[in-house]
Amino acid sequence: MAIADEVDLTPALAALATDGWARAGRLFAAADLAPLRARLDAIMDGAAPRDGLFFQHDAASGAYEDLALGRGWIGPSRAYRKLEGLERDPVVRGWLADRRLARVAHAVVGPEVALARAVVWTKAARRDDRPGGTELPWHQDGGRFWGLSAQPPLTVWIALDDAPIDSGCVELIPGSHRGGLATPAGGVIPAARVDAARAVPAPAAAGEVLLLDPLVWHRSRRNHTAAPRRALALVLMPASTRCTRTRKAPRQFVRLYSSAG
Repeated sequence: MAIADEVDLTPALAALATDGWARAGRLFAAADLAPLRARLDAIMDGAAPRDGLFFQHDAASGAYEDLALGRGWIGPSRAYRKLEGLERDPVVRGWLADRRLARVAHAVVGPEVALARAVVWTKAARRDDRPGGTELPWHQDGGRFWGLSAQPPLTVWIALDDAPIDSGCVELIPGSHRGGLATPAGGVIPAARVDAARAVPAPAAAGEVLLLDPLVWHRSRRNHTAAPRRALALVLMPASTRCTRTRKAPRQFVRLYSSAG
């Protein structure tokens, strides 16, 4: 059963401010997720258009440092760790218009909401007793690399499959967002600075939504289960946010949710 619009988000918003993450509840039922999962499978299988999408495949070792950068699409595979630019796909774009997502976005970001990125993170199922997916180190989603005039305040993380601990669920260090950027560039956090003993796993059921401050320190490990672990992450920001990159033409961001309707 999906959560109705009238459910009080106040406790989740308070936890987000304090801890840098919160559970918004199971906003989506299996019937809501089925068309999105089918579309993602078709994209990875090469059976749906992929123009304008960004792909990154797992390394055979599962180690983050072994990822091959810049290769993009390498053929049909269920072992792409990242599919980005999904707002360009008409099926996914239609799914993003859901009023439940809009309500959460307005509650945190404000009346006019733009999309910084829409990414599906995939951890392929275990195969031949070898774990699937890539181990993602401790990191933050912010810094100079992002090329934005302001730090996005919200990531909406939607479990498309069950994400138990053994599947490589998200792990977070509560309150770590309050220190700002660990490094000016953002991204991966130096290992010497991480107190992993403070880490909290955040297993999730399919359809459950987590709210993250993009600056909270988080990671995910490899998938030791026989099922894939897919999640859609939407990084949201005020529509006034601008692209500050100068090497190419400034990016134009999709206005995803407007209080004007």
